[in-house]
Amino acid sequence: MAEGPVDHEVVIVGAGFGGMGAGIEFKRLGVVDIAILEREDDLGGTWHVNHYPGLAVDIASVTYSYSFEPNPFWSRLFAPGAELKRYAEHVADAYDLRRHMEFGVVVESAEWDDDAGRWTVHTADGSSRTARYLVTATGFLSQPHTPDFPGMDTFAGDVIHTTAWRDGYDFGGRRAAVIGTGATAVQLIPEIARTARELTVFQRTPIWVVPKVDFPIPRPVQQIFARIPAAQKAARVVNTSLLEMLMVFGVLHYKQAKPGNQLAALLAKTHMRLQVRDAATRRALTPHYDFGCKRPTFSNTYFRVFNQRNVHLETGTIESVVPNGIVTADGTRIDVDTLVLATGFNLWDVNFPAFTIIGRDGRDLGKWWRDGRFQAYEGITVPKFPNFLTLNSPYSYSGLSYFTTIEGQMKHIARLFGEMRRRGTSRFEVTEAANAKFLERATKNLESSVFYAGDCSTSRSYYFNQHGEATLLRPNATLTTLHEQGSFPLGDYEYA
Repeated sequence: MAEGPVDHEVVIVGAGFGGMGAGIEFKRLGVVDIAILEREDDLGGTWHVNHYPGLAVDIASVTYSYSFEPNPFWSRLFAPGAELKRYAEHVADAYDLRRHMEFGVVVESAEWDDDAGRWTVHTADGSSRTARYLVTATGFLSQPHTPDFPGMDTFAGDVIHTTAWRDGYDFGGRRAAVIGTGATAVQLIPEIARTARELTVFQRTPIWVVPKVDFPIPRPVQQIFARIPAAQKAARVVNTSLLEMLMVFGVLHYKQAKPGNQLAALLAKTHMRLQVRDAATRRALTPHYDFGCKRPTFSNTYFRVFNQRNVHLETGTIESVVPNGIVTADGTRIDVDTLVLATGFNLWDVNFPAFTIIGRDGRDLGKWWRDGRFQAYEGITVPKFPNFLTLNSPYSYSGLSYFTTIEGQMKHIARLFGEMRRRGTSRFEVTEAANAKFLERATKNLESSVFYAGDCSTSRSYYFNQHGEATLLRPNATLTTLHEQGSFPLGDYEYA
């Protein structure tokens, strides 16, 4: 099959940890003509975009990092966000990735040319470039959601979305409102409550919060990690095992291990009971869905802020925004000077994929997913999309640490491209049959999960897409996922 010339062998969209992981794997394979396109002005993905007060990982740092590039110098068990940003910079330098990166490049679309055997990638500046292979690494949480309450455009005060934080912003003497009580808000709210004159927290859906066992990592321990890498590897294994128990038994095998899920919920309720004095507030903060339907989080400070006289919990529906405040459905008006939007991200409407992608026979990936079912073979490839790898896709997220997902997909890339090299081919496409078989298995495995066997009706969880399917998580244990990504049947692909 004739192939046309290309500008790059590989174009990777996104310079976060996913895109960098893909870049590292391609360089291991000897592919060096790589362009990593990033819409922001620097690398790091979510750890570059987010820098709000209180930002930290909610997975222990020894696990929330590449296993092959450990950082022995984390300052805390749960490192602050700035350290993750520095770690990303270190990885880029250690693996010589910066020279492949282009910043401020917004990709708008890509289409496959079957005759030429290449992708054409179009960017917002009107230019385009071609590549033999296209990789999307745009992240699960990359498209911020901004609510469109009536009157938002009339608000006279400051509006700050957590993904566009104003560094150094002073809440002193101000009447602040935070909309949202997800993982970001849980970190941010205690920080705002320190200085704000009044803080109103608008909660639509309460979140399960468990104690955070966090502490500084002493310098001698850091030195041990640096000198004896096996020590840090052991710490990683222990932490990963604990997370695995929570994910597999509390979420994925809910039907078989319901008492374990109930025990986790009891821990969260006890944590709240010990920290929140007012019974009515505790009732309002208690979720009415099963633990794990919505991603839980860790905090030792979130619940306590609701004991402060300057902090108010509001569970009424927001009716409208007026120039100096917010009006709820019962007519109550709450005066606000600064409105903080901790409203999360739009995953399913605009994030899968993050830009228009047209494959073979004119198949529009976003339309195909939304009109039918969200699906991707092994969470990484799609029928009728040759030479295309989607790192943030349905059924791809494995475990609780994103790095499990990344490293599993790196294994998949290595095996797939190794087979193409052995065959002397340059084109791959997963078969319809293999994709259907994987989708059927993933769907069946999820039947025992909390998403279907539990009660998630009031969770408003981003795990569920607009069809009501929980197609974000890969329903396997971490070790199973890593094994499958490195040993999938090579005959599941067609090569040319």
